[in-house]
Amino acid sequence: MLIRLCSAAMFASIILAGSAQAQSQLPLESMQIRSLYRVTEPRDEFVRQCAPHMLGRWAHPEAVCGCLHDHAAATVDDPDLRQALLRGISETGVPTIETDWVPPSKQGEIGPTFTKIAKPTLQCMFEPISN
Repeated sequence: MLIRLCSAAMFASIILAGSAQAQSQLPLESMQIRSLYRVTEPRDEFVRQCAPHMLGRWAHPEAVCGCLHDHAAATVDDPDLRQALLRGISETGVPTIETDWVPPSKQGEIGPTFTKIAKPTLQCMFEPISN
């Protein structure tokens, strides 16, 4: 009788341990599955759109595009101007802002925006990539 009771207790503990382990792995597995279907990061999408415009011009087009994105995001404070600038770069491969991409009240800020990003843009394009 004692042997049966011990056997049943061991069997129950193994089942419960396996169930607990499976439950603890479930969130990790679901996170891994969700990461496969994760929406593309905005920077990655920008680089994907920008890089074809840089092919043949630069040895590392993805690095140049990533650098341009990072400097535009860090330097241009106004969200409308920043979005227009990123759109221009991703569509042409060079800093561009069409006036109809920004509200009329901000169109006067296009020139100063280019002044802000001129030096970082040149650094992205002409300074070697530092590892």
